[in-house]
Amino acid sequence: MARGSLTDLLADAFTTVLFGKKETARLPVRTSTNQAEAIYLPTAAPGLGDSGVIIGREVYSGKGYIYDPFQLYGQQLPAPHWLVLGESGNGKSSLEKTYVLRQLRFKDRQVVVLDAQGEDGVGEWNRIAEAMGVTPIRLDPHHRSGSGSRLNPLDPAITLTGQLALLRTIIEVALGHPLDERSGYALKAAHATVRADSLRAGKQPILHDIVEALREPKLAAAEEMNVRLDEVRDWGLDVALVLDRLVDGDLAGMFDGPTTIGIDLDSPLIVFDLSTIDRNSIAMPILMAIVGVWLEHTWIKPDRKKRIFLVEEAWHIINSPSVAQLFQRLLKFGRRLGLSFVAVVHHLSDVVDGAAAKEAAAILKMASTRTIYMQKSDEARATGRVLGLPRWAVEIIPTLSPGIAVWDVNGDVQVVKHIVTEYERPLVYTDRAMTESSAEAEEDDDAGEDELPLAFTERKALPAGRTNGFRGSAGALVPARSISGAGHGANSGGAADSGNSGANSGESAGSGSGADSANGDDRIGDNRNGDDGRGGGHGRHSGPPAPDDPDLTAIAAAVFGPRASNPSQTGR
Repeated sequence: MARGSLTDLLADAFTTVLFGKKETARLPVRTSTNQAEAIYLPTAAPGLGDSGVIIGREVYSGKGYIYDPFQLYGQQLPAPHWLVLGESGNGKSSLEKTYVLRQLRFKDRQVVVLDAQGEDGVGEWNRIAEAMGVTPIRLDPHHRSGSGSRLNPLDPAITLTGQLALLRTIIEVALGHPLDERSGYALKAAHATVRADSLRAGKQPILHDIVEALREPKLAAAEEMNVRLDEVRDWGLDVALVLDRLVDGDLAGMFDGPTTIGIDLDSPLIVFDLSTIDRNSIAMPILMAIVGVWLEHTWIKPDRKKRIFLVEEAWHIINSPSVAQLFQRLLKFGRRLGLSFVAVVHHLSDVVDGAAAKEAAAILKMASTRTIYMQKSDEARATGRVLGLPRWAVEIIPTLSPGIAVWDVNGDVQVVKHIVTEYERPLVYTDRAMTESSAEAEEDDDAGEDELPLAFTERKALPAGRTNGFRGSAGALVPARSISGAGHGANSGGAADSGNSGANSGESAGSGSGADSANGDDRIGDNRNGDDGRGGGHGRHSGPPAPDDPDLTAIAAAVFGPRASNPSQTGR
């Protein structure tokens, strides 16, 4: 016995020297669940704040998930751009549409959507546009649908440098390779000729003028290079043939004339309907390039507004070197002027393995927010490697149900269930043709205007001195009130302080405190203007408090439960 005990002591000593002191065995503890709740308090990681747009609910903690790149920029986000990934049918479209609808409740927001998805003969954003009294800008070759708009790549609103860069991009996309030096010179000379002629004639230059100048170059262009005139004509022949497709070929009718008059750039929502274009043709990246450059020079302004540029089928942009370079410049330029770019793609492999891998990597690097819906295992692993997702997030992506996604906001990774309210459902639902209830849904949608959200119904003219948040072309379409993220307690699992959050129609967004509610203050606590609330600044709520916003209450109740409508009650 003594020998065994000594051996055990020596073994324990040797183990301690090698591995450290052996942990003392603990006796089991018997307790009840009520006692265990007091000892092991539930904890959850902090959220992104309580100011912004309600997205849904965190799956693991049950907290409301609130996101706004403009609120987070500079502190938690180095860049306001956003990448949305996932297989079809998992909720990307619903997320995009509800996000835009909720952002537009702020009166300092503007959104442009490149709608590349067709539904019922029109773009899938058509319903939302109609609900807001907005007419989509329909780009249709040869006006086959009976209507269509034009965008002029040589619009005077675009700088000369921008025009020439856009022309080069169009040609390089069509040719499938960079423009050589001789062809580039022929294009530059033709552009200079057209510019001079249009100034003398006092008219707007169009693409047809460029084609004619390439076919019949000026003698000065040849003399400048000390070559024959025929050589300059030969240099520009391929360029002329490409541009001719936009003038008289299969892509005619969209860019071969002056820009359509009446495009309302002050509208809160601008939808470019590209649904008539073959998504696999070279027309799509050309279209997106022209629209992007045109918006850069006409829509983005230093006016303190926050703008969202949402592009569906964004792989057309990121997968083309020339177009990707244009948009890369747009993203860098627009960030300083309050632009958030939202790119929606199905697979990351569509862009990282293409010809524009370098440009795609640069654009992905600028997207500090990534939302990944369900993907197959191989695609999820590839996505995780490119985006640097944690292992647990990669493993869960193939198991995600529709409407649930992994959100990576500059390293803050959460699993979030997106919530769509009954108000939004008829506007964002995109699979009507595949369901038996589509006919009933159509009848319900036509039942009356009162079934649409309050923010998207036509209002009476406002009294003198009151400002209108939306500046649409069809009546006084105003955002009823600001839709905030949630009130005090939204990120701690408690009830949202959103009962009175509809009172402010200005720029405030959701971090109201209990003190605010107790004192009867109907404003949302977080003031974007940074003042102390005593003055009457921009976006301030003055006058009697407005009634509860039913739209906001519905969204908050869907996320935080029925008690969310009463800020005086807290979660138990």
